[in-house]
Amino acid sequence: MFGYNAVVGIALVKPPPKPGLLFQSVLMAVVALCSVVPARGQEQPANIKKAAEDYRAGVEALSHNDLQLALKDFQQVVLATPAAEPGHLMLGFVLARMGRTKEAISELEKALTLNPNDSDARTNLALAYEQSGAPAKAIPHFSKLDEAARAQGHNLPPPVLAAYARSLAATKQWNAAAAKMLEAIAADPRNAELHDECGTIYAQHQDWPRAQEQFSEAIRLKPNFGIAHLHLGSVLGVLNQPTGLDELQEAYRLEPQNPTIALELGKAFALRGQDDQAIPVLQQALELAPKSTAAAYQLGLAYQRSARVQEALPLLQKVVAADPRNAPALTNLGLALCQSRRAKDAVPFLQKAVSLAPDNMTARQNLAAAYVTLGEFDDAIAALRAALKLFPNEPQLHYNLGVAFKMQDDASDAIPELRAAEKLDPSAPEPSLVLGVIFSQTGRYEEAAQELSASLKLRPENGEGWATLGGVYNSLGKFPEAASALREAIRQLPDQADPHLTLASVLAQQDQQAEAAAERKIAANLMRAHMNLQRAEVATNAGLSLLKSGSLPEAIVQFKDALSYDPNYVEAHLGLADALERQGNKMDAAAERQKASDLKKLADPQ
Repeated sequence: MFGYNAVVGIALVKPPPKPGLLFQSVLMAVVALCSVVPARGQEQPANIKKAAEDYRAGVEALSHNDLQLALKDFQQVVLATPAAEPGHLMLGFVLARMGRTKEAISELEKALTLNPNDSDARTNLALAYEQSGAPAKAIPHFSKLDEAARAQGHNLPPPVLAAYARSLAATKQWNAAAAKMLEAIAADPRNAELHDECGTIYAQHQDWPRAQEQFSEAIRLKPNFGIAHLHLGSVLGVLNQPTGLDELQEAYRLEPQNPTIALELGKAFALRGQDDQAIPVLQQALELAPKSTAAAYQLGLAYQRSARVQEALPLLQKVVAADPRNAPALTNLGLALCQSRRAKDAVPFLQKAVSLAPDNMTARQNLAAAYVTLGEFDDAIAALRAALKLFPNEPQLHYNLGVAFKMQDDASDAIPELRAAEKLDPSAPEPSLVLGVIFSQTGRYEEAAQELSASLKLRPENGEGWATLGGVYNSLGKFPEAASALREAIRQLPDQADPHLTLASVLAQQDQQAEAAAERKIAANLMRAHMNLQRAEVATNAGLSLLKSGSLPEAIVQFKDALSYDPNYVEAHLGLADALERQGNKMDAAAERQKASDLKKLADPQ
């Protein structure tokens, strides 16, 4: 009655896509290759002469894409002529090409300080700032470059405009960002990557129709553009269009080794409740990016929802270790530990989740459930009361609190909480059922009958509920109603003896002695069968233990004893088959396995 909540996380809530995170632009530069040469007739100092030679050598190395040699040459230029701008400019450009952006920015800032009118230095500096995640520093430089270009009657090159647009988008200047990206597209309309980046800006601003239009155009221009298919699929998913999954699958087909695409496809399957399809894709995403906590988290959630908790646990632990303040991950880890019967280990994680996210109702509910599992009812009640202060109209909290009180045999406090749950959610059968049980246990049979009947109308498939109602009607002397309820319980619970015994009592009180005797006989047979099943289980477990230790004759005796108690006990047939086979009796072993197979087919014809 007091269970743990379902898995919490991104898989349960459709998140907005973040396509901007999927793009890496290449640092572009327009560099003037000037030479450091003295005026005619002047003697050239040795350091200037050496710097000019190193500069030319650096340019030559750069033309062959030998970045290491170019770096060495331009470092020598800067060392020889620290007050000259060209060396700093070229050294900054090479450093940026090598991915050493922070060092590049330092050199480019020096170059621009030495020559504020050098548009090449300003362009490279703006691009470096954009690449290093400093868009606010990049924007003023892009703005000056844009003004200068317009004054000269032309626009900035498309790659520079694209970087300008990305910087504006990073500072949430959506309209300006889109306008600059559209300028870039106007200059290069068949560039699929620019259309894709434009769609990304619209998606970041949640302008889904325009984003869809740009991503579709990118795919039209470049049909094998996997990332664009991914982005279009994400947008269509937000718009609840079924073709979104098709686009994600196409992206995965085009780029099966892209971990981002695999992750997004796996999440899409999970959102549709298709964890069986999500799991292999998420497994591949994690194989491709072993350090990805996002992939680990999504795979852990999929395992957890699929009742593969032992596989989920290490993944959720990995996520929490990497991000100890991730409240949803802490909640799910706590849930997984509870599901693994490790409630004591779960409590600290759930407590931390509650402290980090006080409005996380699921964490509070699961914390209370962990306390109940540990028999710490006072702590459970305190946790639920604290949650109700935040969520006074949440029926599940009232229900859980009522159940916690019931477990303490505190009917007076349990009843009002269950009444509140019943009122707040009249469609839930559980509060009425628990109230019915409480009333039946405290002798309030009329109220018990009303509550149980209300619960069973909402959920008729509840054999235990029908059995309890039958017992209540019997106590009220309403024998026809009792017999009807008990027969429904027997229909749903054909292997349980208690409803037959209660029905026998009801029939006897109606002077239907023959029918009562028949029910008692059925009950006796069921109890005998149940007892024999328990004996078979004990003997089989003993046989398996002996088999493990290599005591074959003793194991065979135990398995045969088990089958003497219950000839249809599949595990005993399989254990006996293993023991016989180890003795070399393959024919009898095969016969036992066949019996086990036939019994399984009888139990599950499908």
